[in-house]
Amino acid sequence: MSLGINLMPNDGKICSFDCVYCEAGFNAQGPGKDGLPSRETVKRQLRNVLNEMKQAGQTLDVITFSGNGEPTLHPDFKKIVEDVLRLRTEFFPDAKVTVLSNSTMAGKKTVADALLKVDNNILKLDSAIPHTFIAINRPVSPNCLPEGVIADLKKFQGQCVVQTIMIRGEYDGKHFDNTTDEELDALLRAYKEIQPREVMLYSIDRKTPAENLEKISKQELERIAKRFRDGGIKVQVNA
Repeated sequence: MSLGINLMPNDGKICSFDCVYCEAGFNAQGPGKDGLPSRETVKRQLRNVLNEMKQAGQTLDVITFSGNGEPTLHPDFKKIVEDVLRLRTEFFPDAKVTVLSNSTMAGKKTVADALLKVDNNILKLDSAIPHTFIAINRPVSPNCLPEGVIADLKKFQGQCVVQTIMIRGEYDGKHFDNTTDEELDALLRAYKEIQPREVMLYSIDRKTPAENLEKISKQELERIAKRFRDGGIKVQVNA
């Protein structure tokens, strides 16, 4: 049983990436008019839901920050995480708190401090090669490059899980394939630098805004996982 927390507007999308595979669509849809939910709103709504679940005798395994955008962009992210941890302990102390992040804010101290407090700090790295990273993730900032992301993730000293989507395709005249030998070797070097608790490999599973994308089979994901495992990395395949 997983309960999701969305810190983005209900009617739009705000993200520091504009990934070709994002199930929430491209950033071009705009941020909408509702704005970001306030810290007090999140706390109040979460308390109400957790109380209702508790009264109904339900169980809860995980509370996950995800939603239609990058949760760490919320200006009160650290304080909201602290609120969520307190409410988790009050109502469902055995539940885990997970954050799914694209890693772009991982170098910001307040964000990093908050991520170190949660049970599952899951950070994205889809390619360690700049041109592929840009083609797949389409970062909003031109200064966002894989070497900077890798340097930020190293600072967690293993207290993170790295999530990588394996993907081939084409969008806006750019072809990309992060399953080549060159790409996999670069990712393995990055994983060895970061030394994460685990690497999660997956492929596209839902409708994507870019159409010419290839879903990587479970069999190929397992072959890639073995290559990383042989390099000393713990890998989980989600397919």
